[in-house]
Amino acid sequence: MISLQDRQHMARAIQLARHGLYSTDPNPRVGCVLVKDNQIIGEGFHIRAGEGHAEVNALADAQARGHDPRGATAYVTLEPCSHYGRTPPCSEGLVKAGIARVVCAMEDPNPQVAGKGFEILRSAGIEVECGVQGEEAWALNPGFFKRMQTGMPYVRLKLAMSVDGRTAMASGESQWITGPSARADVQKMRARSSAIVTGIESILLDDSSLTVREGELGLEEAASKLACEKQPLRVVLDRQGRIPTSAKILKQAGQTLVATAEQTQLALPEAQVVRLPEAYGRLDLTALLTELAARQCNEVLVETGATLAGAFVALGLVDELVVYMAPCLMGSDARPLLDLPLTQMAQKKELILKDVRQIGQDLRLTYGFESRS
Repeated sequence: MISLQDRQHMARAIQLARHGLYSTDPNPRVGCVLVKDNQIIGEGFHIRAGEGHAEVNALADAQARGHDPRGATAYVTLEPCSHYGRTPPCSEGLVKAGIARVVCAMEDPNPQVAGKGFEILRSAGIEVECGVQGEEAWALNPGFFKRMQTGMPYVRLKLAMSVDGRTAMASGESQWITGPSARADVQKMRARSSAIVTGIESILLDDSSLTVREGELGLEEAASKLACEKQPLRVVLDRQGRIPTSAKILKQAGQTLVATAEQTQLALPEAQVVRLPEAYGRLDLTALLTELAARQCNEVLVETGATLAGAFVALGLVDELVVYMAPCLMGSDARPLLDLPLTQMAQKKELILKDVRQIGQDLRLTYGFESRS
């Protein structure tokens, strides 16, 4: 029986999991709270892949506080793991610690777990409850869940526009449409992403770095340092191999992946080169996402111009559209938000508004795509 206190403790576990938002990749973000005699005796969250999971850290915290976890309830945002990876199974750790009850938000879709953790707990006589605040827990790890369930990453498309729906002047000039607060918000979006995808035209025009910059995140110092420990994979779509060796994106910390056509000869000592098949006169974007999933990319952020952005949308590859709207007008000669040639109302793409908030003087609009299935 799920009580109000159960929900409150799970809310705390979800809050803890968010501390790993920028650092757990490719692992999921997970939080854990241990409660005994109606008091929290230990808390923990997963920080980095290869280090202790949330349950292990919560048990260690309880020990450091001088509490015995035997008979306690563990509130966990994701099913405790059941397999040996770089760390031992958390389900076995909870059994050994004498935990009496486990309340979980979600079953782990990872085929290596997928209910096996619950089986270990129940076999040891531990009471298990699942499904508490699952929607909030899902929002912590949309990319991990999608990759485990479909073999594809979760794709966010980020765009910035004026009130009249323009993204760049006719010349291509686009810096800066939005204000510093919105740009800091984009830095956070980059920091939680496994990979950032752009097109060669954006590199040739803006010479973008596509990095997460500690001083622009707007987080506390310790959190900023943690977020910048591992840069997202930078991905440039360059079908004809036009990227200059002087491009800034090749000179940054972390890795750059340049995707080019199978017949294109391209050698870059400062980047990895992957050759992809072509479709619809461009690199096959589905093949690109399959490649990124194979590299354990959970959340992919697309930051690019109207043409490539429109191609992602047209192919139905975008899970979430994030639009920053600046309080300005750029005029009818400026470039549109998307290159998406639709001629009939029946072709329109239906969106679901998920969130609206003001970021500085700009608005951030977050949409999902309505399924037609």
